[in-house]
This record gives sequence, structure tokens and C-alpha cells, in this order.
Amino acid sequence: MKLVIFVKRLPDSELEVMKALWASGPDTTRAQLEQSLEPLGLASNTINTYLTRLQEKGFVSAKRDGKLNRYTPLVSQEDYRAFDSRSILSKLYDGSPSKFVAALAKGGMAKEDVDQLRSLLDELSGGNHG
Repeated sequence: MKLVIFVKRLPDSELEVMKALWASGPDTTRAQLEQSLEPLGLASNTINTYLTRLQEKGFVSAKRDGKLNRYTPLVSQEDYRAFDSRSILSKLYDGSPSKFVAALAKGGMAKEDVDQLRSLLDELSGGNHG
């Protein structure tokens, strides 16, 4: 996937539309998105507005297919998560992953979460760093 530089995080409402689109995959119709987003109670016009904004921001492409548009994410969920994680880490934890994990731990972490984190850290520390 291409390198994407984000200017800022998406508002929660637009992020919900992106999450539905990521789950649905490329060439998703608005009707399919509306069905996915139904639990949120968003009106059709509202979803359309969010899709337009996401297009303007370069997150989504739309192509005409008869009477409907098919939407495709231009930004992968993984790329956005990486960007968003760095943004939160920078804003709230002075760029420190250890401060972030300490804050998580204060809220309580399940043993399996600790084990997964330990496994990830072991994997990362075993890699080539330089």
C-alpha cells in the first residue's frame, strides 16, 4: 500500500464509517454501509455527508455504477491505526510507549493481555534493530 501522510485524526463519526467500509471491503454501496451502521442510527443523508468528507480527505474513492456509487477505502485500517497510535502516544504520553502501557496497567490488565504484550515485546526485541 502507498505511503500516506495524515494531517489529523478523523472525527469519531467519520471513523465509524471508515470502520464499516474496512469491514465491508472495496466496492461497497452506500446501502451496504447503511446496513452496517444501522445500530448507530445514522440517517442516510448523514452517511452520505461523511462519505463526501472522507472522499475530500483522500480516505475513500467512489465510482459510479449505474444509479449508485461504490466506495473503496484508499487508506488501510493498519495504516490508520499506526498513525492514530503515534498521534495518541505523542499527545498524551510524551511519545513514551512505557507511559502508555503504565496507564493501561493502572486500569487493570487481564493475564492474557499481559502475556500477549510480553510475547510481542519478546518478538520485537529479537528483531534486527540496526
